[in-house]
Amino acid sequence: MKNETTIFGIRAIIEAVKSGKNIDKVFLQKGTRGELFQELEYLLRSEGISSSYVPVEKLNRLSMGNHQGAIAQISPIEFHDIDDLVLNVIESGNTPLFLLLDQLSDVRNFGAIVRTAECTGVSGIIIQKKGGAPINGDTIKTSAGAIFKIPICKVDHIKDAVYHLQSSGIKVIAATEKADDLLYDISFKDPCAIIMGSEGRGINPSVLKAVDAKAKLPILGEIESLNVSVACGAFLYEAVRQRI
Repeated sequence: MKNETTIFGIRAIIEAVKSGKNIDKVFLQKGTRGELFQELEYLLRSEGISSSYVPVEKLNRLSMGNHQGAIAQISPIEFHDIDDLVLNVIESGNTPLFLLLDQLSDVRNFGAIVRTAECTGVSGIIIQKKGGAPINGDTIKTSAGAIFKIPICKVDHIKDAVYHLQSSGIKVIAATEKADDLLYDISFKDPCAIIMGSEGRGINPSVLKAVDAKAKLPILGEIESLNVSVACGAFLYEAVRQRI
């Protein structure tokens, strides 16, 4: 099994980005200044690479103190191009079933979802470049290695992916409590994609406006929502039930 690779140091990260390394996430030390640091910030923005500003203590834990204010994680997987993936799935003759994750933040939830997606025959997973959980060792472990077996795409914005799928004849269904229909009232037999939202915020309102259908799970207890990976499993297995 592959392991994540970590790069320490501002200049090293700049060179890694310029050489085309698949950078998944960059942690930057809060309050750091200097021309080289500003160059790195500009490069990350221009390349659309996810970054976050963190206390020096977190960087110290990740690097034993030798980081110069910046740490980058190289993704252990290669990401697929959404145009190529959608076309390949359609041409394969299989009924497409895509999964879109709108900025999930917890790596263990992400890994658990990837594992379920692989088990349920999902055609591919689409995530946003910024704002989501990184693909790291915890993701790999929680996915039980499924992260290496299912195509994953990164896009600038989830809404763009929604429009792309719709233009390819794929119905997009949002899993949200802001729905009138239960998931059992929705047909998953035709080419479709399911969107799951982030743990706290759910699906972005602008994305919800663009979908073809919304569906929710019945909640019979007092707690108003399920863990996102559990909810995702319920949706995916309803799609499997209908298609078998």
